Amino acid sequence: MQEKTRSLIEIHIAVVLFGLSGLFARYVGLPAVIIALGRVFFASTAMYALFRYRGKSIRLDSGRDMAALAAAGFLLAVHWTTFFLSIQVSTVAIGVLTFSTFPLFITFLEPLIFGERIKIADVLCACVMFIGVMIIVPEFHLSNSMTMGIIWGMTCSLTYAALSLINRKYVKKYPGRLIAFYEQGTATLVLLPAFFLYKPLLTITNISLLILLGVLFTAAAHSMFINGMKHVRAQTAGMIASLESVYGIVAAALFLIEIPSFNEFAGGTLILAAALYSTLKASKAAG
Repeated sequence: MQEKTRSLIEIHIAVVLFGLSGLFARYVGLPAVIIALGRVFFASTAMYALFRYRGKSIRLDSGRDMAALAAAGFLLAVHWTTFFLSIQVSTVAIGVLTFSTFPLFITFLEPLIFGERIKIADVLCACVMFIGVMIIVPEFHLSNSMTMGIIWGMTCSLTYAALSLINRKYVKKYPGRLIAFYEQGTATLVLLPAFFLYKPLLTITNISLLILLGVLFTAAAHSMFINGMKHVRAQTAGMIASLESVYGIVAAALFLIEIPSFNEFAGGTLILAAALYSTLKASKAAG
C-alpha cells in the first residue's frame, strides 16, 4: 500500500472516531465532567506509555512553555466538559454542530492575538455561521434544553478556538503528540477534583467505555490524524476533518434514533458549509 493511501485511510479513520465520540455522552451514565475526566485521564496515560515505550523525551524547553500548555490544558478541560454537557442536555446534532462554529471565534480572536488584519471574507463566513446558529435556536429562553445545549456547545466552540490559537504557536516548536500529552495531562489535573465532588458510582461497563473513549477515540485517533498529515496536503486533511459533524449526526440517527429537525438541518448546512469554506481558504493560503 502506498504511503499516501495509508495516510488517507488513517485520517478518515481518525475523523470517524472523532465524530463518534459524542455518543459516549449518552452511553456512559455519568455526569459530563466525569466523562471528560475519564477521557483525558486515559488518553494522557496511553500517550505517556507510548512515549516511554518509544524512548521519547517529554521535556519542554522552558517553564514559560509549560505554563502556556497548562493554560491550554485548562481550556481543553472546559472544552470537553461543555461538549458532553451540550449533548446530554440536548442532542448529538446540537453538540457537534455548535462545536463546528469555532472558526467564527477564530476570525476575531486570531487578529487580536497575532496582530493580523481581519479579512472581509472571514467576517462574512463568521456571519453565515452565526445565522446558522440562530436558525437552530428554538427559542431564546434558558428553560429550553435545546437552547442550553447550544449555549454549552458555543462555549465548547469558543474554548476550542482559543486552544487552537495556542496550539498554532507551539506546534512550530514541539511535536503535536507532545503538546497533546501536556494538554490532556493538565486537563486531568484540572478535572480531578470533580471526581471527589461527584463521587461517581463507577461500574465495569462505565470504566470500559471511558478507557475506550480515552485510548481509541482520543489518543489513537489523534496519533493517526497527525501521522496521516505527513503524506497528505493540509487542504485534503481539512476537507476530511469537516466530515466529523456529519459522522456524529449520522451515528446519532442510527444508534440513538436522534433525527435532526428541519431547523437543525438547515442551520447545520450553513455552519458546515462555512466551516468547509474557511478550511479550504486557510489551506490554500498556507499552501
